[in-house]
Amino acid sequence: MTVEPRVEGLLQIEDILDSAGNIALPSDVTLISLIERNIANVGDTIAYRYLDHTRSTDGYIHELTWTQLGVRMRAIAARVQQVASAGDRVAILAPQGLDYVAGFFAAIKAGTIAVPLFAPELQGHTERLAVALHDSRPSVVLTTSAASAGVDAALAGIGLTPKPHVIAIDEVPDSAGETLVPVHLNVEDVSHLQYTSGSTREPVGVEVTHLAVGTNLAQMILSIDLLDRNTHGCSWLPLYHDMGLSMIGFPTVYGGHSTLMSPTAFIRRPQRWIYALSAASREGRVVTAAPNFACEYTAQRGLPEPGDDIDLSNVVLILGSEPVSMRAIESFNAAFGPYGLPPTAIKPSYGIAEATLFVSTIAPTEKATVAHLDAERFERGEAVRVPADTEGAVTQVSCGHIARSQWAVIVDSETSRELPDGRIGEIWLCGNNIGRGYWGRPEETRQTFGAELLPRPSADSHADGAPDDAGWLRTGDLGFYLDGELYVTGRIADAITVDDRRLYPEDIEATTAEASPMVRRGYVTAFTVPVGSGAELVLVAERASGTRRADPAPAIEAIRAEVSDRHGLSVNDVRLVPAGTIPRTTSGKLARRAARAAYLAGDFGT
Repeated sequence: MTVEPRVEGLLQIEDILDSAGNIALPSDVTLISLIERNIANVGDTIAYRYLDHTRSTDGYIHELTWTQLGVRMRAIAARVQQVASAGDRVAILAPQGLDYVAGFFAAIKAGTIAVPLFAPELQGHTERLAVALHDSRPSVVLTTSAASAGVDAALAGIGLTPKPHVIAIDEVPDSAGETLVPVHLNVEDVSHLQYTSGSTREPVGVEVTHLAVGTNLAQMILSIDLLDRNTHGCSWLPLYHDMGLSMIGFPTVYGGHSTLMSPTAFIRRPQRWIYALSAASREGRVVTAAPNFACEYTAQRGLPEPGDDIDLSNVVLILGSEPVSMRAIESFNAAFGPYGLPPTAIKPSYGIAEATLFVSTIAPTEKATVAHLDAERFERGEAVRVPADTEGAVTQVSCGHIARSQWAVIVDSETSRELPDGRIGEIWLCGNNIGRGYWGRPEETRQTFGAELLPRPSADSHADGAPDDAGWLRTGDLGFYLDGELYVTGRIADAITVDDRRLYPEDIEATTAEASPMVRRGYVTAFTVPVGSGAELVLVAERASGTRRADPAPAIEAIRAEVSDRHGLSVNDVRLVPAGTIPRTTSGKLARRAARAAYLAGDFGT
């Protein structure tokens, strides 16, 4: 069936809520139908703005209105249709920018499945790119003329058979849109494949449907109170990452706009993020997102120049992608509070690619809070509050409340039974925002997305209200409920088990960083390696700036002593390595799995 999408007025939140206030996405609401609504109703307004710092220190501004985006979408989609069939995968291997945005949406409009990846210019991630391309088998690759030579070389090295057609987005004329064959999209259709970060395993492609992405965008908007149409986005996050995609997704819901820049531009000069937030804050509310390291990094190196007129009074910052650190929150608040940043601006949140992204956050009027917990009982799976001044207390930041029309339970993964509040277990999720499964992996999909919660939950369960026949998503993340709020402690695969104690690498890594000024904060990884019939702890830490020639022996001794004193652990080996040595995922998280493999291969020296 080939029909043009039905166009109506701008989407109202009432359009996607049922009589009970639950999110119920209509069958004709897709990413593309939302964009078509915006074209029809606010076509001349800005949809996306890109600050290009390769052409200007201050950022050369590229803009697309909704109408212009529609023209580019039609043209690129028509070109895709000439060499691809419905349901084919179309990989986006383009640099960050408006061509990437247009290419992503065009792949969906063409009736194909978008695969947001990255140009081969991203150093150190060739293997991840190869894994994703071999897994998704795209028939088409979208890139830009500037990146096409590198893409051709990468595809030749990766050896895909048959080789996908390569289309340079910026070389497709607007007139190509005249040949577009309209495609009917349904909410159950797969919109795109979101490849996981690969921090603890090989990347896999999550099948994200229009239903999942539309529901999740609505959940985010409702949870953070982004209903004001004068709310805009601002992001440097990579567009192949789930959090980066959400920043181009949420303006489609109600016709706002997002200002984008590249991750490289942010890393080289984090003030650019602050200046962009300030400019947007003067227009109205501005929502942005970042991981822990970005907040600490910006607080250290992103302060405005003296005399700069900065206004952050309308900023909302979603903080996530790893267990949230109160240190990161406090450092950012201290640095930018003098510029009007509200104490409620930072929203510690939890998200995961398999849930499209967003799972929970704190209320719009709340400040970030921390729970102080008994250390011994915490290591044994219990979260019990103690006074804040208790020696050795474990601190955990609340990730707030679960999004509307989504359910999260804490489960004993061995028995599949829900655990009571205050007990640590695996987080299981249910809701229409959950992806359909893993691309091409039916057995893994069944195990991960089709978990059965036993026994049937009681009325006071956190599963209350979930469909009776619901399959549950095993997240692989550990957490607990306390006073109705969700806390996330870390990944099961990363947990360090000693006797009957479960320890978390983030805690040990923080202790390592605090033990010596020679350690580069945020650049420590902790893992275990097999020794005989057991396992022993290894720490790899990058050297702080200016310490390259310093004798590492005192720092290593201090680290061993501090880890032993605070965690009761013996450290088998400590390696201090140059900055930039520890592998990270494409989203900036520590790649502990890759670091462990590198250590065992002898890549960190002796």
